[in-house]
Amino acid sequence: MPLPKYRWRAGVEWLKLHAMETTSMTTTLGTDSPRASVREVGLRDGLQSIARTLPTPIKLQWLRAAHAAGLREIEVGSFVPPRLLPQLADTAELVREALALPGLTVSVLVPNLKGAERAIESGAHAMLLPLSASHAHSLANLRKAPDDVVREIGEIRRLRDASGSRCLLEVGMSTTFGCTIQGRVEPGEVLRLVRAVLEAGAERVGLADTVGYADPRQVRELFERAFEVARPYGEGRLACGHFHDTRGLGLANVYAAWEAGVRRFDACNGGIGGCPHAPGASGNVATEDVAYLLASMGVGTGLDFDALMTLRTSVAGWLEGEPLHGHIWRAGLPKTMRPAPAREAS
Repeated sequence: MPLPKYRWRAGVEWLKLHAMETTSMTTTLGTDSPRASVREVGLRDGLQSIARTLPTPIKLQWLRAAHAAGLREIEVGSFVPPRLLPQLADTAELVREALALPGLTVSVLVPNLKGAERAIESGAHAMLLPLSASHAHSLANLRKAPDDVVREIGEIRRLRDASGSRCLLEVGMSTTFGCTIQGRVEPGEVLRLVRAVLEAGAERVGLADTVGYADPRQVRELFERAFEVARPYGEGRLACGHFHDTRGLGLANVYAAWEAGVRRFDACNGGIGGCPHAPGASGNVATEDVAYLLASMGVGTGLDFDALMTLRTSVAGWLEGEPLHGHIWRAGLPKTMRPAPAREAS
């Protein structure tokens, strides 16, 4: 099915065009207008759940296309032992190439102290440290209890500081809204772990609905409470929302997190991805869907919709046979969001 062509840039430029087309827009974007950022996680979270290994040159095409589409933070891989995730064995090479892209924040996932050492050596700007709020998932994913992971986060902080590196430490807290292994995860446990990782030296923490169990009310309430816990440690400590569309509530949960004050979101082009150690965890929210949602609310992201859709077409080709997810690629943008055609001179 051929993709529709729209000349639209999410956020500021779209609103300028849209304002010429409709009188329903009551405000225009200025320097104080709402903004949000999207971290593309397809090269890590997307590919880790797919058995095939994409050749490094293809990954580099993906990386450059994502950057060209306006994404300014990309998770390029993970320093996990290659025997466990051969799909991500070329992470160091991707980091090296990504560091040459202007204005790009390059992040990687690290599961332990050894991975952190490799991240620091690579020169990555940020490392994402996974911590599961579910005891059962933590044992399955990292073979450690959550509090053991918290202690290792403290060791990683000391290693980072001793090395003189400026690599930012962010904790991605998974299964915060429920777990396919354990079932219910108590909000009080999530909040306890938020406080614990900040005490251990994490500079940012995000909450993830790893298995797509969350509902919008749950998301809003937990993020509001987590903001209160994180506030004494400084502004910007609670820094990201990560959602899956497994049960069709991904975008609703993004919106609920936005309402609670979240301004940074993980997403994956084509809506692929999932955790190998969380049965049923499929489908990150699609980058192109999140871009559409935010722009429809007048939130600037700097993302180019045409470029995102072109990248999606490429991803579908590179991963032929793998299911892709999302909605806006199929339906296209509504007519109310298209720029008016140029008028001919009379």
